Amino acid sequence: MENASSGSLSPLTGKKRQREEETVSGGSEEHDHSDQSLSLEDNLTFSDTLVALRIMRAQFPHLDKVSIQPFILRSQLYSSVKDRTQVDRELEVERIVKRMETKKHDDVAVFEWFKMHVIHSKLEPSIGHEELTRQLIDPNIYWFAIPNIGSVLKGLSQGRKELLSFLNRRKYKEMMLALLEKKRLRLSPLDMRFHLRDLIGSGHLKTLQTPSGLVVRVVKD
Repeated sequence: MENASSGSLSPLTGKKRQREEETVSGGSEEHDHSDQSLSLEDNLTFSDTLVALRIMRAQFPHLDKVSIQPFILRSQLYSSVKDRTQVDRELEVERIVKRMETKKHDDVAVFEWFKMHVIHSKLEPSIGHEELTRQLIDPNIYWFAIPNIGSVLKGLSQGRKELLSFLNRRKYKEMMLALLEKKRLRLSPLDMRFHLRDLIGSGHLKTLQTPSGLVVRVVKD
């Protein structure tokens, strides 16, 4: 299954590299506004994971009626950095750095216990009662989630289906990226750019370079 990081995408130009470096070093509000206004075709790929993380955070859509911290999906990073192994490696380095910084602050005892006994051995998003605590007798599963994420995750799922359905109804199951990015989804609070990155990185969509620009096409099963 082909993904968006295939060799068909044009390489980064010197001008684009300069813009990425300015984003990393500047971090100013002016740069955030500039990143937000860039078209997806102009900044679909990045030179490294941390640059992609910073720009995607700046481009996270404003959500009405929901207060939520910006989040980035691994699939979105896969759509923007050619080497998936590089993404995984740089995310692991970033995680280790964050953990080292966190240790400089006083942690609540329960989270110290959680980090020591759970994080290293638990990969699933849920944990059973007996694994978490011996004091409680409730046999339910305990879930850890981003606050207010429920409605957004529902919109994420519906938006994926809506976008794929839209493209599948087209004669050649494709559309110019510049035109597709301007469309709005009815069923998701997240913008088209967010969903395109997700579906390209997860392998449901692919991009093709044409004389007229990038084309987004549904990947056949």
